[in-house]
Parts: sequence; C-alpha cells; structure tokens
Amino acid sequence: MGGSSIRAVDGITLTIERGEFVALLGQSGSGKSTLLNLLAGLDRPTSGSVQVAGRDLAGMSSEELARYRRNDVGMVFQSFHLIPAMTITENVELPMRFAEVERSERAQRVRESLERVGLGKRLEHRPSELSGGEQQRVSLARALANRPSLLLADEPTGNLDSRTGEDILNLIRDVSLSLGMTVVMVTHERALAERFAQRLIFLGDGKLISQEALA
Repeated sequence: MGGSSIRAVDGITLTIERGEFVALLGQSGSGKSTLLNLLAGLDRPTSGSVQVAGRDLAGMSSEELARYRRNDVGMVFQSFHLIPAMTITENVELPMRFAEVERSERAQRVRESLERVGLGKRLEHRPSELSGGEQQRVSLARALANRPSLLLADEPTGNLDSRTGEDILNLIRDVSLSLGMTVVMVTHERALAERFAQRLIFLGDGKLISQEALA
C-alpha cells in the first residue's frame, strides 16, 4: 500500500489431509480469507508454494488455475451470490455449463445436488422466493455441482440466524463425510467450529498462531 508492504499471509506452513474438515479462526485482518483465496487459486503467493493434490498452484498458468477452480474447487460465501433472474435450477446448473458438462448429465446433477440440500421440490423457484437459509442451501448445491474434491467456505453462516447456521454446517459436514470431500471453513464463531470441524487453525497478523485437533 503506497510505499509500504503488507504481508497478508506470512510464511505459513500447513498441511490439510484429504477428507479433513478444518476451520480457520482469527480476528479480522488475520489472513483467513487471503489463505482461502490462495487455496482457491484466486490469489497467487509472492513466494513459496501452494500444493493441492500434488500440484503447485503457484506455478500454474491462468488457464490451468481456471480449470482447477472449475473442476476441483467449490466455494460458499457469506453472501449467497445467486443470480436473481435465474431459477435455482439454472443457478446450480451454471458452473456445469462453464465446465462443459453434457446437457443430458446436467439435469441429473442439478436434481441430485438440490435433493442433497433438501430443496428437491423447489427447482423452479427464484432466489427471492426463498429464505436466507434456503438460498445458502442453493449456494451449497451450486458449489457441489461439479463434484469438487475441495470445498472452501468463507463465513458461510454469517448472514444466517444461529439455528439456520447450524443446519448449513450439518449439511456441509454430512456432505464432506459422504463424499470424502476436504472442507476449509473461515469463521469467527469458535463454538460452531468446535462442534463441526476436526481441527481448528488460529491465524494472527498473517501468521499461524496455533492448531487444535478435536476429538
């Protein structure tokens, strides 16, 4: 910023196992979302490497990163980022269209994804016709549409009441267990993280402060 350099993520060395559910915790500005963006291939590190399933994201071209994000990563945000003019079927189908999934397969995947999150009977509704919790379920179904191996969730319960937030995290945990999917979740809510994650990772000033394995 100007003449000064800010290390958003500063020398973090970290391993996350396949199928693990981990939560990143820390105050605002601690580096949580930047670390998530690095894992998503949205940001590039100025040094070091980001290894995902044996591939170094730091060395990938823009086209390779786009393919990685499209095929291997699902993302859920605090804001639902649904397209208002589209039905929830069309919203969930969108990433498959980008991935050039055959049309005949897309319909089946959409139905499977929406049934998995309990919205199999709301296929033609638009986002404005759904509650906040239902919209986050659609966002999760969309993130799962391309059957990613890695789900990145940035404050997925931030816009929800506590009961609905628990429901969403139950869904994420169940999907992770049933599909063997790795989940990395950013949250400010330690109590929720302790209930659903297998490991807590604490960040501060861009550094790894501590880790805590949960039974």
